[in-house]
Amino acid sequence: MIFSPTAIPEVILISPRTFQDQRGDFLETYRYDHFSRNGIAGQFVQDNHAGSKLGVLRGLHYQIENPQGKLIRVISGEIYDVAVDLRKSSPSFGQHIGLRLDDQKKEMLWIPAGFAHGYYVLSKWAEVSYKVTDYYAPAFERTLIWNDPALNIPWPLLGEDHPILSENDLQGMGFKETDLYE
Repeated sequence: MIFSPTAIPEVILISPRTFQDQRGDFLETYRYDHFSRNGIAGQFVQDNHAGSKLGVLRGLHYQIENPQGKLIRVISGEIYDVAVDLRKSSPSFGQHIGLRLDDQKKEMLWIPAGFAHGYYVLSKWAEVSYKVTDYYAPAFERTLIWNDPALNIPWPLLGEDHPILSENDLQGMGFKETDLYE
């Protein structure tokens, strides 16, 4: 696996090695020893899986207590994945990183605790699987509004003015009003 820091160094793009033959392909998606050598040593405690249609935007979600590190992987389709640094003490506080992830390259994205996370579906259908380092805690869940002008995230919207959002995501808070990490 190749571990590549992004513009926000703690957010890491992981490119697994894929082995192909006449039967198909094989790849390792997680090995503790490789991940820990590259600064990702947290214990994963929960796996999540979401299927979404074209134009769906999920996020930007985080937990103000019991924060979760996330390892994002696209099983099928393509997404635009975004992480926003909400750690006041961080040199990248308030900055975001956005990357396309798809089922062809099979790249994964590590997003450490202290970030809001969301993604926008670019394909007809996308299956996204992600491991987290802490359990889902609905009492501490927060949503940062996806289109906050203070963040200026360049979502690659496909012909619509607004993506398809859940009721919860429609109620997201602005960056200046939301709960942040110290």
